[in-house]
Amino acid sequence: MNVTTTPAPRSTVVLEVELPADRLQLAIDESVRRLGRRTRVPGFRPGKAPRVMLERALGVRRDNPANPIYDEAKDQLFTATMANALEEADLDALTIPDPEWLRFEEGQGATYRVAVPVRPEVTLGDYAGFPFAPEIEEIDDAKVDSVIDELRDQHASLRAVEDRPVQKDDWVVISFEGTRDGQPFEGGSAERFPLVVGRGRMIPGFEEALVGLSTGEEKDFDVTFPDDYPDQELAGKPAHFHVTVREIREKVLPEADDAFAQSIGASFTDVEALRADIRRRLEANARDHARHEFSDRIIEYAVGNATLEVPDVLIDQEVEVMHDELRMRLAEQGIPYDEYARITGKDDAAFHAEYREPAEHRVRVLMVLSKIADAEGVEIPDSEIDAEIARARQRYANNPRLVSYFESERGRSYLRSTMRRTQVVERLIDRWLEAHPEAGALPHLEEDPSAGLIGGTPEDTAELAAGREAGANAREQASGAAEQAAVEQSAVEAAEGGELA
Repeated sequence: MNVTTTPAPRSTVVLEVELPADRLQLAIDESVRRLGRRTRVPGFRPGKAPRVMLERALGVRRDNPANPIYDEAKDQLFTATMANALEEADLDALTIPDPEWLRFEEGQGATYRVAVPVRPEVTLGDYAGFPFAPEIEEIDDAKVDSVIDELRDQHASLRAVEDRPVQKDDWVVISFEGTRDGQPFEGGSAERFPLVVGRGRMIPGFEEALVGLSTGEEKDFDVTFPDDYPDQELAGKPAHFHVTVREIREKVLPEADDAFAQSIGASFTDVEALRADIRRRLEANARDHARHEFSDRIIEYAVGNATLEVPDVLIDQEVEVMHDELRMRLAEQGIPYDEYARITGKDDAAFHAEYREPAEHRVRVLMVLSKIADAEGVEIPDSEIDAEIARARQRYANNPRLVSYFESERGRSYLRSTMRRTQVVERLIDRWLEAHPEAGALPHLEEDPSAGLIGGTPEDTAELAAGREAGANAREQASGAAEQAAVEQSAVEAAEGGELA
């Protein structure tokens, strides 16, 4: 067997394997024996018919290139020789495509060619000397005021309105009946329908038509359903509505005084204590957010300076992972995938085309971070994997399938490679912060003492969620994607046998 290799674009190597005549003949003879045992030839017991009779039974003719004997022999030859050819060429194949047979002649030999995608070689550029610094949002009085206003809105009460008509932001109860061409349509009527005017819950023009109506007043008006309305029977069509206003209520916000602060939590003696707590929390969130943005910029800097060619097979596999993530998110929201595809006007091919560029970027990020982890000597001991699995048991107590995956060797390998990539970025951030003490600390929210509870009771800060959980929510969303990737495994993880170490 003679093996030659030729480099090709996108981390692909063209492998050409030449087989001698005697090796080809052995494969053909074995093909005859196998087909002879499976093919009924009149006058002969299974496996005893001469080749010429077997060929006649199989319909093999000189003027017809189709030859089941040769096809069987090709499959056997390729299966038997490909692994040895890869070993001889020292190639780490990601997948084995079908071969192209260049020659297949009895008495002469055979040659096949196959374009093999191999693990990309990553050449790192600069990844630690990034020319930028973390950007921490400044928390001023206006931002604190905004949170105070949100808390006031959360504690607002509704007061019945009798001395004026409907205004924007009023809470109303209406009855309505919609018709098209004089006929009612499904979902077009309600008896006591609650609505906040001006929030855009109804189709364009509907809520605007309520402004100026008083309690008990009726009105007829026409509107047109948007072209992208989910119900295709109504999309872009005009409709007539008859509406009666049943109730009008307005929201009354409490004053931002000491009594209001005390209603938020017993530890807040006055409004200034509440404002101070909000400011500390916003500042802690700003530092956490700055760290995550800094991390993203470092990753993009490293990927932009690295050199690698990503083979199509890894991109295709990552596209499938992203498609599966979409299906998972839709299922969690109770949205049928087919209905979502119909509303968006996209089929599987359209989704795949949309995902292809971000899928390639994801693969690049994974490969580059793994290479940096190698360069930095980042290793994850078994004790940390065990601790992560213990946390997963608690976090995913209602998902035994995922927990079982994490506990498996493949799952442990996934966790190890994921944690390596996370820790290498954290190491780069901490190293930069040590060299630039003027930047100050950038702790995660869970590590920042200033983000703790005042007074030690959850009730004190239960509703101070405005803004401060942005970083935690982002990580939670990332964790949801990680959960799907853990079950499905990303293209790169699968290509590397579950680990990029």
